[in-house]
Amino acid sequence: MPDSPVLSISSGRLRGVRQNGIDRFLGIPYAAPPAGRLRFREPAPPAAWEGERDASAFGPTAPQTVYPPALAPYLPSVEIPGADALTVNVWTPSDHAEREPLPVVVYVHGGALTRGSAALPIYDGASFARHGIVYVSVQYRLGQEGFAVLDGVPQNLGVLDQQAALRWVRREIAVFGGDPGRVTAMGQSAGANTLTALLALPRAAELFDQAVLQSGPLSAQPPKRAGRMSRAIAKRLGVPATREGFAGVAPDDLAAAQTAVSAGASPLGRGPSVALAIGGAAVPSDPLAALRSGAGRGIPVLIGSTSEEYRLWFVPGGTVDRITTATLTLARLAARVPKRIIDAHRRRRPGATPGELLGEVMTDMLLRGPTTRFADGRIEGAAPTWVYEFRWQSPVDGLGAAHAMELGFVFDRLDTPDAIALGGTDGPRALADAMHGAWVSFIRDGDPGWERWSARRPVQAFDADGGHIDYAPRQDELAGLPER
Repeated sequence: MPDSPVLSISSGRLRGVRQNGIDRFLGIPYAAPPAGRLRFREPAPPAAWEGERDASAFGPTAPQTVYPPALAPYLPSVEIPGADALTVNVWTPSDHAEREPLPVVVYVHGGALTRGSAALPIYDGASFARHGIVYVSVQYRLGQEGFAVLDGVPQNLGVLDQQAALRWVRREIAVFGGDPGRVTAMGQSAGANTLTALLALPRAAELFDQAVLQSGPLSAQPPKRAGRMSRAIAKRLGVPATREGFAGVAPDDLAAAQTAVSAGASPLGRGPSVALAIGGAAVPSDPLAALRSGAGRGIPVLIGSTSEEYRLWFVPGGTVDRITTATLTLARLAARVPKRIIDAHRRRRPGATPGELLGEVMTDMLLRGPTTRFADGRIEGAAPTWVYEFRWQSPVDGLGAAHAMELGFVFDRLDTPDAIALGGTDGPRALADAMHGAWVSFIRDGDPGWERWSARRPVQAFDADGGHIDYAPRQDELAGLPER
């Protein structure tokens, strides 16, 4: 059996890598490089090539800067130079040709729409391929290249990239042994945010058949608000907030300017940030509003978050310790959060600091509250919904059950540097078995193995014991919570 498998797709022949019963085909273009005349344009079809294309290494990463010093120890970065950033990577069982068509999962990485890469070790797809799943990871445009709000530029280009990648999967994945009619789209953080926008589209079922949404906001911002970052960068660089103005700035310089502008923001939401903008073909309306009005109800969804999302934003750098009772009160009043909700959080965690209480409420407003409203709106829908909460607390630097902590368990990759940086070296094996097994079951069979959402509000709580159902947890904290 050769060590370098060769397959033919519509663009040409690919030579991948075979190892331990799994074939990898990396850096496959699903669209043309977004450079030159194609910069700040909708994704264009990739060019065909002659002969065999080497598919043994990841393609270039989207232009970005590393995480700031407080976060860098926990969130590693990968930089691969080059313009050909719109690529996918495929892992498939080496004997796929001898099997019936296999289920497919397409993973969209997070990184606040500004950072991240499919090339991070934690996103290796071998753990899914070992279970008879064809795994695909996607690179897409980030930051101003993918989410600038500019005159003459389509909004949310990074989401349009993902649409193009998912259509590529529908067309090409059968060559890799995948079933184009059994595609699960899976994303975390910003990746879940963008997939929520796709789920809300009238033709979402043309792109995927199921969705996994991990710790992702479910909404977008009006263009004026979403465009604050682009306007601030334009002012900083002395260029107009237009395609022509930004196209005259090198991608790395744009990323650096964005980082400089972001330095003035805070975890409390002050300052400009990169966000999905409502309007245009990619995000025609606010995703959560569309979903609550019936969009996507025919598509099964597995959705959830970690129990202490805020700790990744508040603990590194010491923000959690600088928030006083007065700060908490002012933030509560500004967000119109009733005092009884703070009291409910304090009852559950009587020793919590003002910073921890504020973080809990922010997590509820950004993630848990919208998730509950989303799931409630689908109870009578044609497709089921399953909700989870990841509760295992990392011993590393007070991070607890922070944002992104579940990734090593979902991917069954606890031994990677990425996972160890967040969770240490002793993550519970039973939890990894339970979470990875549930995700595999959902992708393969359409059911993660616990009770679907109903009026009883069952939540699968994942902890060191492997998981159990809680019914309607945190209802005293979520009842009456203002909508953002």
